[in-house]
Amino acid sequence: MLKIALIGCTGNLGAQTLSIVRRYPEQFSVSALVAGKNAEKLAALCEEFHPKYARLASDGHTMSEEDLDALYDCDVALIAASGFSGLTYTLEAARRGKRIALANKESLVCGGELVTRTAEQYGAELIPVDSEHSAIFQALGMRRDAKFSRLVLTASGGPFLHFTEEELKNVTAKEALDHPTWKMGPKVTVDSATLLNKGYEVIEAKWLYGADLADIEAVVHPESIVHSLVFFEDGAALAQLGYPDMRVPIQLALTYPARLPCAPQLDLAKLGCLHFERLPAERFPCYGLALAAARMGGTAPAVMNGAAEVAVNAFLAERITFPQIAEAIEDALIRIPRGDAESYEAIAEADRAAREHARRFVGVE
Repeated sequence: MLKIALIGCTGNLGAQTLSIVRRYPEQFSVSALVAGKNAEKLAALCEEFHPKYARLASDGHTMSEEDLDALYDCDVALIAASGFSGLTYTLEAARRGKRIALANKESLVCGGELVTRTAEQYGAELIPVDSEHSAIFQALGMRRDAKFSRLVLTASGGPFLHFTEEELKNVTAKEALDHPTWKMGPKVTVDSATLLNKGYEVIEAKWLYGADLADIEAVVHPESIVHSLVFFEDGAALAQLGYPDMRVPIQLALTYPARLPCAPQLDLAKLGCLHFERLPAERFPCYGLALAAARMGGTAPAVMNGAAEVAVNAFLAERITFPQIAEAIEDALIRIPRGDAESYEAIAEADRAAREHARRFVGVE
């Protein structure tokens, strides 16, 4: 039986992970649960799954070595914590040589070099949970070191794909949270609407697959059926297809290399046409800002992410407009000096500085 430490158990991905455990109780058990701040929900999950260890991350207590030993007494650590906070859990799992089912984008966006180096040093496995990176992983024969020519990430385009720049000035948080194909948490849903999420995934691909930025591209695919493609030197391309259902990549990260029944199979005749189009980066500057941060390197991606988290929260609170999310990120990238990202402390300092700067920018001290 596979023992799972589920970090981020009360969010959307955590809930879907637990639905898999309920379906296959003979295959999986929950050894540890970590929640953000929902104590009531955490208590209910403990009552149901009886983990040996449980923690509320917002309690403010520093984890002791004994806590860490209990948390990572597992076969796989599924990191579904949201935001920058996920990086510490990913690094600790890597130092302990665990299989890491990685659903936290920020771990690789902010600390890609550090995370991949630590995982290699301690023999930890990084298995992607993002639908796009799971698709690439599968197309590469479930080998992150396989050779390829080009990686193509698909994007739904979000709810504002064909909005004009003028229309984007007036969109609301409620509209941004109405994603056309996926059901996700509020931060990642807004990031999908700005296309920042796709920029994050380009950075993730760089670190997961050792890809040059020039060999990674994103295209819009509104149906969200083709989850990504890999091109090879001979011109062939392999893609992974399926209905938009996060249980599939979550479950595969747990059972890899085996597979279990999970989601309905595609009805190809009923699907009809699938559409692809150029990603409209000129109307969605967050995508380009993510790529610019990746090219800058060092702590620039951590600065970009820290500013983005503050700006998105301000947008959700109706303090700023949709286009001002990009403005806050750009201002932070311009004004905060870039440093090396070789240690967690350096990355965390960049994150802190970016958040402080972004809070001033959006008028929240």
